[in-house]
Amino acid sequence: MIAALTLVSGQQPLIAWHTDEELPACDLIVLPGGFSHGDYLRSGAIAARAPVMNAVRRAADSGVMILGVCNGFQMLTEAGLLPGALMRNAGLTFVCKEVRLQIANTDTAFTKYYDKDEVIRCPVAHHDGNYFADAQTLEEIEGNGQVVFRYAEGTNPNGSINDIAGIMNTKRNVLGMMPHPENLIEPAHGGTDGRRLFEAALKMVQSRAA
Repeated sequence: MIAALTLVSGQQPLIAWHTDEELPACDLIVLPGGFSHGDYLRSGAIAARAPVMNAVRRAADSGVMILGVCNGFQMLTEAGLLPGALMRNAGLTFVCKEVRLQIANTDTAFTKYYDKDEVIRCPVAHHDGNYFADAQTLEEIEGNGQVVFRYAEGTNPNGSINDIAGIMNTKRNVLGMMPHPENLIEPAHGGTDGRRLFEAALKMVQSRAA
């Protein structure tokens, strides 16, 4: 993730540690993938209660753009910044493969450089990516256009309800997604399908700073 942000923005991002209680002034916060605290209890559950997450909550409330990928998505749901939960994959196995990802909503700061219903390639690597929400919550996020990404063309790797791969909050500044767009941003990766997400987000950051 650090390499992707550096490559697209042209500068090294600031790095925060989970014990930090404050964050520097910033326009974009990224919670990367990984296996925080060994995924004990539930994936992201311990990390969601780390001191730094209080600062992330304050930033989210103030309108700062936040992106959580894979374990970052799990942290956002566990912290209550996004609705629903990420459960164990339906097949009960770790999945590491490339999927087809449909852009369900382009009216966001992260997806405005894609076309509505465009299908792109994107890698996944997770054991607990099965998105679930109760019926009322699901109806709300579907009705509000909060579903941003869906697994397309039968490539749902984890059993996520409604093929959901990524969602936003109602304020449209917090995005969580299970696939890893940062792993497909340059030709050396075999494609650049994920690059436009970072280009769009950084363009929004630049326009806000201007």
